[in-house]
Amino acid sequence: MAATKETKETKEALETLKVNPIDCTGHGVCAELLPELISVDEWGYPIVDPRPVPPQLAREARRAVAACPALALKLMRR
Repeated sequence: MAATKETKETKEALETLKVNPIDCTGHGVCAELLPELISVDEWGYPIVDPRPVPPQLAREARRAVAACPALALKLMRR
């Protein structure tokens, strides 16, 4: 049985964004940096698209995670 080799694109395609609702303080930075995948509710808290992050948005997703002032946004592998 041959081992499968994952490419960088394959790994990124398997990542999804997750918000820890307890840690999130509703700054909205994530939605400003990644409006394609994150919107905000009427109180300013993020609503994250549950689908995997498309490879073309992987860089922006990592940037949004790094910019979260509450460290509540994470990229998770499936």
